[in-house]
Amino acid sequence: MPPSAANNLDRDGYRKNVGIVVCNDHRQVLWARRIRHDGWQFPQGGVKPDESAREAALRELEEEVGLTERDVRLLGATENWLHYDVPYRHRLRGFRGQKQRWFLFKLTAPDSSVRLDLSEAPEFDHWRWVDYWLPPRQIVRFKRQVYERALTELEQFLDGARA
Repeated sequence: MPPSAANNLDRDGYRKNVGIVVCNDHRQVLWARRIRHDGWQFPQGGVKPDESAREAALRELEEEVGLTERDVRLLGATENWLHYDVPYRHRLRGFRGQKQRWFLFKLTAPDSSVRLDLSEAPEFDHWRWVDYWLPPRQIVRFKRQVYERALTELEQFLDGARA
Protein backbone atom coordinates (compact mmCIF):
# COMPACT_ATOMS: atom_id res chain seq x y z
CA MET A 1 0.00 0.00 0.00
CA PRO A 2 1.47 3.41 -0.94
CA PRO A 3 2.38 5.71 1.99
CA SER A 4 -0.31 8.23 0.95
CA ALA A 5 -2.96 5.51 1.29
CA ALA A 6 -1.71 4.56 4.75
CA ASN A 7 -2.08 8.19 5.84
CA ASN A 8 -5.72 8.21 4.74
CA LEU A 9 -6.99 5.45 7.04
CA ASP A 10 -9.77 6.16 9.50
CA ARG A 11 -9.48 5.04 13.13
CA ASP A 12 -11.03 1.66 12.24
CA GLY A 13 -8.46 0.93 9.52
CA TYR A 14 -10.62 1.73 6.49
CA ARG A 15 -9.23 3.70 3.56
CA LYS A 16 -11.50 6.36 2.02
CA ASN A 17 -12.29 5.36 -1.52
CA VAL A 18 -14.79 6.05 -4.29
CA GLY A 19 -16.57 3.60 -6.55
CA ILE A 20 -17.66 4.79 -9.98
CA VAL A 21 -20.51 3.46 -12.09
CA VAL A 22 -20.89 4.87 -15.60
CA CYS A 23 -24.13 4.04 -17.40
CA ASN A 24 -25.59 4.56 -20.85
CA ASP A 25 -29.16 5.01 -22.10
CA HIS A 26 -29.80 1.25 -22.09
CA ARG A 27 -29.36 0.48 -18.35
CA GLN A 28 -25.90 -0.85 -19.09
CA VAL A 29 -22.78 -0.03 -17.10
CA LEU A 30 -19.13 0.31 -17.98
CA TRP A 31 -17.28 -2.81 -16.83
CA ALA A 32 -13.48 -2.81 -17.03
CA ARG A 33 -10.86 -5.56 -16.93
CA ARG A 34 -7.88 -5.02 -14.66
CA ILE A 35 -4.63 -4.94 -16.55
CA ARG A 36 -2.61 -8.18 -16.30
CA HIS A 37 -5.50 -9.83 -14.40
CA ASP A 38 -8.57 -11.83 -15.20
CA GLY A 39 -10.84 -9.77 -12.96
CA TRP A 40 -13.33 -7.14 -13.99
CA GLN A 41 -14.54 -4.27 -11.83
CA PHE A 42 -15.90 -0.74 -11.74
CA PRO A 43 -13.38 2.09 -11.67
CA GLN A 44 -12.48 3.05 -8.12
CA GLY A 45 -9.76 4.85 -6.23
CA GLY A 46 -8.62 6.54 -3.07
CA VAL A 47 -9.75 9.90 -1.79
CA LYS A 48 -6.84 12.26 -1.15
CA PRO A 49 -6.88 14.13 2.17
CA ASP A 50 -7.46 17.48 0.43
CA GLU A 51 -10.37 16.48 -1.82
CA SER A 52 -14.05 15.63 -1.53
CA ALA A 53 -15.39 12.24 -2.54
CA ARG A 54 -16.99 13.84 -5.63
CA GLU A 55 -13.67 15.42 -6.63
CA ALA A 56 -11.95 12.07 -6.15
CA ALA A 57 -14.56 10.33 -8.32
CA LEU A 58 -14.00 12.81 -11.16
CA ARG A 59 -10.21 12.54 -10.84
CA GLU A 60 -10.31 8.72 -10.81
CA LEU A 61 -12.76 8.68 -13.72
CA GLU A 62 -10.27 10.63 -15.81
CA GLU A 63 -7.20 8.70 -14.62
CA GLU A 64 -8.70 5.25 -15.10
CA VAL A 65 -11.03 5.53 -18.10
CA GLY A 66 -10.14 8.88 -19.67
CA LEU A 67 -13.51 10.56 -19.05
CA THR A 68 -13.68 14.15 -17.90
CA GLU A 69 -16.50 16.08 -16.30
CA ARG A 70 -17.48 17.26 -19.81
CA ASP A 71 -18.08 13.63 -20.89
CA VAL A 72 -20.46 12.65 -18.09
CA ARG A 73 -23.40 13.84 -16.03
CA LEU A 74 -23.64 13.01 -12.33
CA LEU A 75 -26.94 11.21 -11.68
CA GLY A 76 -26.54 10.38 -8.00
CA ALA A 77 -24.42 9.05 -5.17
CA THR A 78 -24.81 6.74 -2.22
CA GLU A 79 -25.95 8.53 0.89
CA ASN A 80 -23.35 6.92 3.16
CA TRP A 81 -19.99 5.22 3.02
CA LEU A 82 -20.15 1.49 2.27
CA HIS A 83 -17.45 -0.72 3.84
CA TYR A 84 -15.73 -3.92 2.84
CA ASP A 85 -12.91 -5.82 4.50
CA VAL A 86 -10.03 -7.15 2.44
CA PRO A 87 -9.04 -10.80 2.93
CA TYR A 88 -6.79 -11.27 5.95
CA ARG A 89 -3.69 -12.04 3.87
CA HIS A 90 -3.84 -8.51 2.37
CA ARG A 91 -4.04 -6.60 5.66
CA LEU A 92 -0.97 -4.44 6.28
CA ARG A 93 -0.15 -1.89 8.97
CA GLY A 94 -3.72 -1.60 10.27
CA PHE A 95 -5.32 -1.59 6.82
CA ARG A 96 -8.64 -3.38 7.28
CA GLY A 97 -10.39 -2.51 4.04
CA GLN A 98 -12.09 0.31 2.18
CA LYS A 99 -15.00 2.59 2.86
CA GLN A 100 -16.48 3.77 -0.38
CA ARG A 101 -18.83 6.44 -1.52
CA TRP A 102 -20.36 5.39 -4.84
CA PHE A 103 -21.24 7.67 -7.75
CA LEU A 104 -23.44 7.03 -10.78
CA PHE A 105 -22.56 8.98 -13.92
CA LYS A 106 -24.18 8.91 -17.33
CA LEU A 107 -21.85 8.95 -20.33
CA THR A 108 -22.97 11.90 -22.46
CA ALA A 109 -20.06 11.73 -24.92
CA PRO A 110 -19.47 9.06 -27.60
CA ASP A 111 -18.22 5.65 -26.44
CA SER A 112 -14.92 6.47 -28.15
CA SER A 113 -14.29 8.98 -25.33
CA VAL A 114 -13.49 6.07 -23.03
CA ARG A 115 -9.69 5.84 -23.09
CA LEU A 116 -7.72 3.35 -21.03
CA ASP A 117 -4.31 4.42 -22.33
CA LEU A 118 -4.00 7.96 -20.98
CA SER A 119 -2.37 7.12 -17.65
CA GLU A 120 1.32 6.33 -17.16
CA ALA A 121 0.22 3.25 -15.21
CA PRO A 122 -3.11 2.08 -16.72
CA GLU A 123 -5.49 0.22 -14.40
CA PHE A 124 -7.49 -1.48 -17.16
CA ASP A 125 -6.80 -3.01 -20.56
CA HIS A 126 -10.37 -3.56 -21.83
CA TRP A 127 -13.90 -2.33 -21.16
CA ARG A 128 -17.43 -3.17 -22.30
CA TRP A 129 -21.07 -2.35 -21.60
CA VAL A 130 -22.85 -4.94 -19.45
CA ASP A 131 -26.26 -5.38 -17.87
CA TYR A 132 -26.68 -3.25 -14.73
CA TRP A 133 -26.91 -6.30 -12.43
CA LEU A 134 -24.05 -8.39 -13.92
CA PRO A 135 -21.16 -6.90 -11.88
CA PRO A 136 -22.23 -8.22 -8.45
CA ARG A 137 -22.27 -11.73 -9.92
CA GLN A 138 -18.75 -11.38 -11.32
CA ILE A 139 -16.86 -9.34 -8.73
CA VAL A 140 -14.58 -11.01 -6.18
CA ARG A 141 -16.52 -12.34 -3.22
CA PHE A 142 -15.25 -9.85 -0.61
CA LYS A 143 -16.58 -6.89 -2.65
CA ARG A 144 -19.89 -8.50 -3.65
CA GLN A 145 -22.07 -7.13 -0.84
CA VAL A 146 -20.83 -3.56 -1.39
CA TYR A 147 -21.52 -3.83 -5.13
CA GLU A 148 -25.04 -5.07 -4.45
CA ARG A 149 -25.73 -2.33 -1.90
CA ALA A 150 -24.29 0.41 -4.13
CA LEU A 151 -26.24 -0.67 -7.22
CA THR A 152 -29.43 -1.07 -5.22
CA GLU A 153 -29.13 2.47 -3.86
CA LEU A 154 -28.06 3.99 -7.19
CA GLU A 155 -30.76 2.25 -9.23
CA GLN A 156 -33.28 4.98 -8.31
CA PHE A 157 -31.25 7.44 -10.40
CA LEU A 158 -31.23 5.34 -13.60
CA ASP A 159 -34.36 7.02 -14.94
CA GLY A 160 -32.26 10.18 -15.17
CA ALA A 161 -29.96 8.37 -17.59
CA ARG A 162 -32.62 8.46 -20.29
CA ALA A 163 -33.04 12.23 -20.13
